[in-house]
Amino acid sequence: MRTSTFSDSAIRYSALSLGLLFLILGLAGFVPAFVTPSEHFTSEPGFGYIFGVFPTNYFHNAIGILVGVWGIAAFTSLSGAIVFNRIFAILYAAGAILGLLPFSNTLFGLTPLFGNNIWLNAITAAIAFYYGFVKSAEIATTSSSSAQPSV
Repeated sequence: MRTSTFSDSAIRYSALSLGLLFLILGLAGFVPAFVTPSEHFTSEPGFGYIFGVFPTNYFHNAIGILVGVWGIAAFTSLSGAIVFNRIFAILYAAGAILGLLPFSNTLFGLTPLFGNNIWLNAITAAIAFYYGFVKSAEIATTSSSSAQPSV
């Protein structure tokens, strides 16, 4: 049986940190005191800017809460944290790339993908990529090199 190492803990805590960040952002989006209304009229329900910085709407907030709860739940096991970080990295990198394209400032008209959401998605995707793919590969090579050779 393998004991927990610093790399294991770092992977798990990255899932917890990302989960807490997105849970807080998702919950803050439903609190009117934290959301600045848009300068331009929009018929989209709940559209505004969290802390005056990140464009959001009700659907985007709900996704943030779901991702946050998933990250917190993934913290309970190493394999769950690795899977969370990998899927998170792929999805949020795709969101950042779509946000860079001028014709796709929303995700099929559901959530905003423009402004400061682009760099938030890119930075969190990079963090998740590092812990989901790079650090987990280091653990796999370390554990396989310490295995007993078969005769």
